[in-house]
Amino acid sequence: MAQLTDVYFVDGVRTPFGRAGDKGIYAHTRADDLVVKSIIGLMERNASVPKDRIDDVAIAATSQTGDQGLTLGRTTAMLAGLPISVPGLAIERMCAGALTAVTTMGASIGVGMYDVAIAGGVEHMGRHPIGSNADPNPRFVAEKLVDPQSLNMGVTAERLHDRFPQLTKERADRYGMLSQQKVQEAYDRGDIQKDLVPVSVADADGAFSLATVDQGRRPETTLEGLGALKTPFRPHGRVTAGTSSPLTDGATVSLLAGGDAVRELGLTPKMRMVSFGFAGVEAEVMGIGPIPSTEKALAKAGLTIDDIDLFELNEAFAVQVLSFLDHFGVADDDPRVNPWGGAIALGHPLAASGVRLMIQLAAQFEQRPDVRYGLTAMCVGLGQGGTVIWENPFYTGKKAKRK
Repeated sequence: MAQLTDVYFVDGVRTPFGRAGDKGIYAHTRADDLVVKSIIGLMERNASVPKDRIDDVAIAATSQTGDQGLTLGRTTAMLAGLPISVPGLAIERMCAGALTAVTTMGASIGVGMYDVAIAGGVEHMGRHPIGSNADPNPRFVAEKLVDPQSLNMGVTAERLHDRFPQLTKERADRYGMLSQQKVQEAYDRGDIQKDLVPVSVADADGAFSLATVDQGRRPETTLEGLGALKTPFRPHGRVTAGTSSPLTDGATVSLLAGGDAVRELGLTPKMRMVSFGFAGVEAEVMGIGPIPSTEKALAKAGLTIDDIDLFELNEAFAVQVLSFLDHFGVADDDPRVNPWGGAIALGHPLAASGVRLMIQLAAQFEQRPDVRYGLTAMCVGLGQGGTVIWENPFYTGKKAKRK
């Protein structure tokens, strides 16, 4: 008889993230191949896990068409060399696709239906821009269910500035600059590269090279430079390219397991899932979505925001993160928040980003045995938020020395 069990994040890897478009490193690479490369890399790093023990593969994509269609979990599992007995599925919750893949597989493990699963996501925004091939029901506009402009994420970010005047452009610019700086500092220490799976890529002439680092970083960013950028979503607005996540291509995958499987296979998990929550908000201000989803997750866990010592927040826009921090009384430059930077510098390949947050949090847990709880959270288009709270299995309660 199936029994409830703990759910563990055993490991996670991702491709380097590339700029979307003709100048991006993946301009001539298929989206599903990015997932395949990631699954192969994940299984190579976890060779003690028999491939036939994988109970399911859940891969998310926002635009499920072309090379991001055809039941990604199943097709990429087959292409990655997993046994034909391993099933798979596709998941779609826009930006929170991979996060939802993890919670869906995690819940299946938690109730004893699965032992081991793979969860992740992919987005090739150069080939499949957000909303491409979508056909929204005309009732959304005719019945005024949403403002038509709420489908433009940049416009929703501008509306956060409108709703919360204390979230100034100057605060957003500073946050964007710090994200770039923190990512570069993490690169200089070698913190990020160890979880990147190199990808062989071809250019327009067919010449091959190896993608090994994230392409969109701009460590030279200054406040002066940010202040001079255009505001593309509104004349005289406050949201710029420097305070927004860039259009990005990339894939992420994670290995999840239940407590019995961890013991049986001799695994060393990196995080334990404590709770998760999803919530809906007005589509016009979708950036506040992580606030109620975090409140839900905290309540389920019996924790408060003061129990969280590390925050991995997806930086769709600087103002969106700032709205979360203000609500919970956390300073803009609090060292607990995105210590290694975030999506403003690394990029946000929509459905892939949730597991990128988890990969970074897991790596920080390993370095920080003084930290017990952390969370991963993100806003979602059309007015949603998603949050997962994690416990550090390396927690000792003693302050760690920085490596």
